Amino acid sequence: MNKVILVGRLTKDPEMRTTASGVATTNFTLAVNRNFTNQSGERDADFLTCVAWRRLAETIAKFCTKGSQVAVEGRIQTRSYDAQDGTKRYVTEIMVDNIDFLGSRRDGNGSSYVPTNDNSNFMDTPPVDTTDLSVDPYEALGEEVALSDDDLPF
Repeated sequence: MNKVILVGRLTKDPEMRTTASGVATTNFTLAVNRNFTNQSGERDADFLTCVAWRRLAETIAKFCTKGSQVAVEGRIQTRSYDAQDGTKRYVTEIMVDNIDFLGSRRDGNGSSYVPTNDNSNFMDTPPVDTTDLSVDPYEALGEEVALSDDDLPF
């Protein structure tokens, strides 16, 4: 089984490109801290190249910036190519299957917004200022739903 799960921060803004056939692809580098310290007491990090395709690539390019903390799930893939100098080069990349946004993103109004990777259309719901406790974060969802004990599955 080839599966990898990484938690780290983007080292720079993701780069989205479109192939000749119109498929979106995004590349980014993820800095992942090691579990141990070196001789000087500092934690080293590994810098891993990640690649996402299609809708996931568009989402990453739209919501991630340098410093964003994310959890990436995917697989390790190695490929090779011939460089201009005639040598064979090998590249190891993480092919991203899923991403979770761990940090918050600030919009222009200063409110926090954390996108999810589910299929719901989260863009229809305006961001809520989670720092203001007097605001009901569920207000935009509509009227209250009445539930009885018979509606609960446990």
